[in-house]
Amino acid sequence: ENTEKGHAELLAWLKKHKLTTENCHLAMEATSQYYEPVALALFDAGYTVSVVNPLQIKAFGESLMRRQKTDRADAELIARFCEVNKPQSWHAPPPKVRELQRLLARLEAVQAMHVQEQNRRHEAHGFALESIRRVIETLDLEIAYIEDQIRDHIDRHPDLREQDELLQSIPGVGPVVSRYAIAWLRGERFDDVRQAVAFVGLSPCHRQSGSSVHGKSTISRLGHGRLRKILYWPAMSAMRYNAAAVALTQRITAAGKNKKVAIIAVMRKLVHWMMGVIKSGKPFDVNLALARA
Repeated sequence: ENTEKGHAELLAWLKKHKLTTENCHLAMEATSQYYEPVALALFDAGYTVSVVNPLQIKAFGESLMRRQKTDRADAELIARFCEVNKPQSWHAPPPKVRELQRLLARLEAVQAMHVQEQNRRHEAHGFALESIRRVIETLDLEIAYIEDQIRDHIDRHPDLREQDELLQSIPGVGPVVSRYAIAWLRGERFDDVRQAVAFVGLSPCHRQSGSSVHGKSTISRLGHGRLRKILYWPAMSAMRYNAAAVALTQRITAAGKNKKVAIIAVMRKLVHWMMGVIKSGKPFDVNLALARA
């Protein structure tokens, strides 16, 4: 079981089979937040742990023409993927970042419940409608409370507060985007900005083969969907109020590209700028951004 007791049993099982921190590389799929407790338990015990995108495992299984779909077959497939591909090791975030991630996850869950109740309100009448209104009022209060907790958590940690100020120095980046960047775009997590762009799922995906196949370029979308989603409206804002984003947009549209291409390019550039201020420890410099545009 994915509990503290289950984690202890897993560690005992590994020890029993002489699978040590020196000779064992463990891998698992990134399944929402469910992988985190066991990954943390293994990481804290000193094991090399990799957390792999499920789509990579699926593609690997298809390449082997695997047709079985059972827990045992899946476990073997993940182990084989780890053995063959030796994926990058996963490093647990600091406790303060873990807490921020948990707060953001809880906020998302409550906001989702709020949307569900709002949708139900349109078809409800009488007592049911009154019940929905009471629930919405409760959820409004809970959302405000969790948001206060997020702000307080960032303010209580000087390094997180400094990162928040640096990120919000970028025109277009507000508190919401800043929180997610602090939680998931940590400077020590990526060797270069291309890895961060890929993590968000904004890497360009080209389709071309020979002289006859010229498919429409897209983005990979194999990344952190929520972070990618919340970058959309900030990119739209940056296209109006961030001089470097305005210049980028003008260059793209002058080349005959449509607005959607420009928006995605600005979203990608926001990731570049966010990683830049986090790694440099310096506020956003629009003149430097314009010189590199």
